Amino acid sequence: MLYIGIDVASRKHDCCIMDGDGTMLRENIVIKNNLEGFELLLSQIRSFSRKSDFSDVKIGLEATGHYNKNITEFLRKHILNVTVLNPLQVNLAQQADTLRKTRTDKSVAIFIAKMLFAKPISSKKPMQNEIEELRELVRHRSRLVEMNAKFKVSVSRIISIVFPELPEAVWSIHQKSCYAMLLEYPDTKAIAESHLTKLCNILKENSKGKYGKPQAEKIRNLARNSIGSLSSSYAFELQQTIRLIQSLQHEISLLDLRVRVIMDTFNSPIMTIPGISYRLGSVILAEIGNIHNFDNPNKLLKYAGLEPSIHESGTYKSTNEKMVKRGSKYLRWALLTASRLVSMRDNTFKLYASKKSAEGKTFWVASSHVARKLVRVIFHLLKTNSCFVPQS
Repeated sequence: MLYIGIDVASRKHDCCIMDGDGTMLRENIVIKNNLEGFELLLSQIRSFSRKSDFSDVKIGLEATGHYNKNITEFLRKHILNVTVLNPLQVNLAQQADTLRKTRTDKSVAIFIAKMLFAKPISSKKPMQNEIEELRELVRHRSRLVEMNAKFKVSVSRIISIVFPELPEAVWSIHQKSCYAMLLEYPDTKAIAESHLTKLCNILKENSKGKYGKPQAEKIRNLARNSIGSLSSSYAFELQQTIRLIQSLQHEISLLDLRVRVIMDTFNSPIMTIPGISYRLGSVILAEIGNIHNFDNPNKLLKYAGLEPSIHESGTYKSTNEKMVKRGSKYLRWALLTASRLVSMRDNTFKLYASKKSAEGKTFWVASSHVARKLVRVIFHLLKTNSCFVPQS
């Protein structure tokens, strides 16, 4: 048996090859992060492996962001057994192995090989290509939404400087009609001197008729008596930030359409749960990946980081510990959000949430309990490929 540990980095990877007796065959092989380097590692594996199908080879590497993706795909393409390890697990195990504070790329590769040699580590079943594509899309969407939120904070900041009275005159400064007005009139002077009919038309067309002449008059009067700054730089920044927000919103809409197409091809039973639509369903399905990597609902719960931490010492047992929050933050967010929506639409979940609230639990603690119940339901639906059936 061959045990190969790989420490992944951005430009190069450190590799170690160990045999079934624990003897180091190659203590340190440094390969470049390109095809030439990957082929070099493959040739080294071929030279030591005794089986043509590489069934006597086990490879371990850390899930270091996106850097491990290419080498993992390359090795799996050549029918190699690759185990992707949690970096936190490797780091803590290495710290427990020695009291010395020594951590180098070479030492990490050797330690990973020793981990594979010391105890069997089950390798996860690879996801379908479509699921991997879906995961990339939903995470990309999360980044776009985060960027959009930051730009909206910038708009709020600028409005508080150039037109602090505006928020009291509109439902939200981030609504379409308000953005359209600010793109045309980016400061209080421009609004105060605007033609009432034009201002009214802008608000009316972009609010589907909700805002009319009274609203336009109110905003213009507030602008005439505003204490806001008339800085041209702030006006320019405001217009540019709004255009960036609108562009991001357009791109998010295009992304949502692509996600919807992929989700329709899966026809996942997750979508039959009331309250879970394409947005939440895509995140849950993408982050879970292959459901067969989880033997029971508790393992799925741990992967989401929703299980409570435990602290016991002697006769002491803590009763007020927080959830672990280690695992997929995207899955944790989706499950907590879905727990609230499902509780609004399914009577069983609604009663369960009410029960937890009646026990004196706060909103978020009660939501975490509902999310755990939802995890058990999702696990069963995906394992059996069956649709959700409301309980009477």
